[in-house]
Amino acid sequence: MNQVGFPLLSLITWLPLVGCVVILSVRGDEETVASNARWTALWTSLIVFALSLLLWAKFDTNEPGFQFVENIPWLPEYGVGYKLGVDGISVLFVLLSTLLTPICILSAWEVIRTGVREFMIAFLILETMMVGMFCALDFVIFYMFFEGVLIPMYLIIGVWGGPNRVYSAVKFFLYTLTGSVLMLLALLAMWFQAGTTDITVLLHTQFAPALQTWLFLAFLASFAVKVPMWPVHTWLPDAHVEAPTAGSVILAGVLLKMGAYGFLRFSVPMLPQASAMFAPLMFSLSVVAVIYTALVALAQTDMKKLIAYSSVSHMGVVTIGIFTINMQGVSGAIFQMLSHGIVSAALFLIVGVLYDRLHTHEIDRFGGLADRMPRYALFFMLFSMASIGLPGTSGFVGEFLVIVGSLQVNFWLALLGGMGMILGVAYTLYLYRRIIFGRITRDDLKNILDLSPREIAVFVPLIALTLWMGVVPSSFTSFWDASVGAMVEQHTAALASEVKVAKVAPNEMPAGEVMR
Repeated sequence: MNQVGFPLLSLITWLPLVGCVVILSVRGDEETVASNARWTALWTSLIVFALSLLLWAKFDTNEPGFQFVENIPWLPEYGVGYKLGVDGISVLFVLLSTLLTPICILSAWEVIRTGVREFMIAFLILETMMVGMFCALDFVIFYMFFEGVLIPMYLIIGVWGGPNRVYSAVKFFLYTLTGSVLMLLALLAMWFQAGTTDITVLLHTQFAPALQTWLFLAFLASFAVKVPMWPVHTWLPDAHVEAPTAGSVILAGVLLKMGAYGFLRFSVPMLPQASAMFAPLMFSLSVVAVIYTALVALAQTDMKKLIAYSSVSHMGVVTIGIFTINMQGVSGAIFQMLSHGIVSAALFLIVGVLYDRLHTHEIDRFGGLADRMPRYALFFMLFSMASIGLPGTSGFVGEFLVIVGSLQVNFWLALLGGMGMILGVAYTLYLYRRIIFGRITRDDLKNILDLSPREIAVFVPLIALTLWMGVVPSSFTSFWDASVGAMVEQHTAALASEVKVAKVAPNEMPAGEVMR
């Protein structure tokens, strides 16, 4: 179903590459090229965001299936096609990607001084890969976009990052690529069984329980690294510390959601028996992530590392919600993913403001900034409250729904999963107190400047979304209610049919039937 009469998803996906061509076509001195690259990247990303708003406006929230579908045969003899579409689960992640890209470009406006043209091109390519991944309805297309994200992100960390950027970039690349190789094997196995890579067909294909087990483990190897789940999370703190601010924003805001999206799109709906069988394992790993990484965050002396570990803890709540496989749990997981995408992105921008001024994110270097930076202190407080789940902010709704969904599975799961909120208060308020309160004792802090108009413009849309999601959550949950309801219903039906089959004994015959 296409509600607009033209290929909207292809336009949103590929338009950033047109911006790349424009940036490459300009010649002149270094300053001219840099200025053109900044403005072209900004306007391109804003146009893409405007198109995604059209997607949001035309989306039918009562339709559980895929909308705005585009289907062009590509390799018909192999059952592979160029197929795009969005449902209630993916549509808002497209908007999140297209919103954060112009914010990242604006945040790097005066910060990136060398290789400006290449930096902007990398971000526009990254936007194409992110949007394409959320829109893909063919497994091969999905895999290409899913892996394609690694290349621009690797360059953003490795070229414009901190002193240990090469080590962090290589670690990030190796971790994520290794897991994805196993997903490629799973893709081939599913194609061999179903004869197609069309996701809409695979969602209704019944795979043998034994095959489901191996497919689930292959998907787990890929998606767990991307989330990242404990114990394959160690690449994330290194990547965040070394990445430039804009890189950290997109890494926390969108890239971490790709793994959880993979679980929602493939593992749970396509492999229902395996999902139910491995749910206790997923709960155990998630609870360890929630509690352990929150305690590790308490011990950090670097602001970026603290927020990175808090991201692992928050994403642990997401994976708990996904594998409860009930309406409240899955809905809470999606809400938490969107909320974390906005709030963690804002927190990394908050750290970036101080890094731009003093070129450090060591917590001990700061203190007493409320006197010199009142606007900064206010924005920091708002996002800190959202991070710890204060009612009225976006952080509360997702965690509350996940806890409600967890209670339907196990009381202890809900209790231990909810520990993240308590520990989150401890490390977030610790960070805020050390940075904002107290007295200014260092000379370089006495003349530090408050937020500039450009920096305020970066934060305003994130503040508006944080409060909007907290006050009127139904305006977001209505998008995925139909899709999540259909997914949970299909999963329940698949498990029920397996139970019915298992109850029929091999030698059991209908009454009155004579053995031949």
